[in-house]
This record gives sequence, structure tokens and C-alpha cells, in this order.
Amino acid sequence: RYHHTSISHFCSCSKTASDEKYQDPFQLGRKDLKNLYEDIKKELLVSTAELKEMCDYYFDGKGKAFRPMIVVLMARACNIHHNNSREVQASQRSVAIIAEMIHTASLVHDDVIDDANSRRGKMTVNQIWGERKAVLAGDFILSAASVALARIGNTTIISVLTQVIEDLVRGEFLQLGSKENENERFAHYLEKTFKKTASLIANSCKAVSILGCPDPKVHEIAYQYGKNVGIAFQLIDDVLDFTSCADRLGKPTAADLKLGLATGPVLFACRQFPEMNAMIMRRFSKPGDVERARKYVLQSDGVQQTTYLAQRYCHEATREISKLRPSPEREALIQLTEMVLMRDK
Repeated sequence: RYHHTSISHFCSCSKTASDEKYQDPFQLGRKDLKNLYEDIKKELLVSTAELKEMCDYYFDGKGKAFRPMIVVLMARACNIHHNNSREVQASQRSVAIIAEMIHTASLVHDDVIDDANSRRGKMTVNQIWGERKAVLAGDFILSAASVALARIGNTTIISVLTQVIEDLVRGEFLQLGSKENENERFAHYLEKTFKKTASLIANSCKAVSILGCPDPKVHEIAYQYGKNVGIAFQLIDDVLDFTSCADRLGKPTAADLKLGLATGPVLFACRQFPEMNAMIMRRFSKPGDVERARKYVLQSDGVQQTTYLAQRYCHEATREISKLRPSPEREALIQLTEMVLMRDK
């Protein structure tokens, strides 16, 4: 059981002894992310009008650019830590662009696998253009990201970021399977969460730290921060699937149950309602399973327990990043862990 610790206990770290004043992460990261989507579109130079239209559809500039923002803040924090340089290198900014491209390609493919019909409050690529073309568009975005990655010209960075693509595929395979054994099931869920969501953030943070600082200890700090924030982000996402209304979330709620997925809130609820085990094993496929499972989750402490677990990961992320020299960017990355916990969509 995870201890019932209040959020304030976990997040008091944001007011550190450092005299750096608190800055909004989005404000602080904005200057390095200016023209981000225009730059991505330049990477996606295509001959066919339809493919271009499909690629541009998700890169509409309306996303939060959460991942690129973490990456540029981490780049600055590591540069300042290493030699007090406050500039983001061109290669570090390229990593932010590549991270967003890999992420978006994975969304396009996920929507095909899940047969999803809405994403960020609008129709999915597969609904408009069909599954076959959507798969190809996702492949194309990935290939453009790979070209941009090769252009950085650093074999270590190439190896770190291609790991992300491998993890995304392995994570998707993990999601398609399930475990009989209850204890194995939670480990399976966390491993899937790392591979599908956190690996991209962890390895992108690591990549910019390598470009900005030669110290392996700093590379590990950057990686651990990204990993812990990434897992917490997905845990909260899984909570919102039960607690948020569809129009806030930009996609239908209980979507995971409808896909047959047992996420954190379900796995915790299962400890109070063992009858959910059979439903998990048949992936909520019987009529009424989804509604019953949702009811059990909301009657249990599954949502609370998943939130506490996310707090623990955020606490760990804060502990790691606090090892870097104080800077506004470091404080913004700490602040970001609170924002991950507090978000409602």
C-alpha cells in the first residue's frame, strides 16, 4: 500500500533555498521553442500534397509541446551546470524537434492500432484518410526524424534516440499482452508505461545533457528526471481516463477500458474487488464489463493510489534534478513536476 501522503508534502521542494525566483516553465521554454512547428514542417518536405496535409494535421501548433519544452529546459539546466552557458545549442534544439516528431508519429500509429476516432478534440488521421495512409504518414514522420537525427552527426546521440523508437514498439507489444499473475501484472504495466511514454522523455533529456556536458553523472540525472516525470505523466493520464469528462480530455473517457487495457486505477481497484481479475483477463470484452469495471474503480481507492504513485515518481524526479547547480531552468523543471500532478487534461 502506498502511504497517504499529501501533495504538499511531496511538492514543497519547489521553494528551494536557492534565490532563483520561480518561473513558469512554459514562459521560460518558449523562446527556444519559437517556430518549433514551422521547423518541423521544414523537415517534412514532401512531394505529394496529401501526405503533406496529413503530416501538417497534427503539427498544427495547438499541442502543448510538453516534451520539447522539457528538453530545452533540461538543455539549459545542464549547460548552466557545466559552464554557466545560458544558450541552447542548435543540436540540442534539434533533439527537441526530433522528440516531438517521434512522439507525433507514435500518436498516429497508436490511433490506427486503437482504431481511435478523436485526438486532442478533433478527428484522427486514420478516420479522415484511412488506416493504410495513416500508417504510412506515421512512418514518414519517423523517417524524417531519423534524417534530422543523422544530421546532428553524433553517434552517441543517434544511439540514445533510436532506443526510443525500439522502446515504443516494444511498449506497444507489451500493451497487446497481459499477465495472469497479479504481481507480474503491475510490473508489466509499469514497464509498458516506461517504454511507451517515459523512454522518449528520459532519452531526449539524456541526449541534450550529453551534448551540453561531458559528466556521465549529469547524463544520469537528466535521464532519471525524464524517466520519473514521464512515468508520472502517464499515471496521471490513466487517472484522468476515469475522472475527467470527455470534452476536457479531448478524447472519450474510459477509452482504456474499451481497448481492454488494465491501467493503474484498475490494477489497484482489483485488490479491493478481486472479481475484476476475470474481467482483466478477458480484456473487458463481455457486454457490461466496461461499465462494471469503471464503477469498481470509482468505488475503490484506485484513483487515489495511482495519484500517490505519480507523486512518488515526481518526488524522485525533483530529488534528481536538485543535484544540478541552481538555475531558473532547474526550478522550472521542479515546478513542472507539480504541473504534471495538477493537470486536468
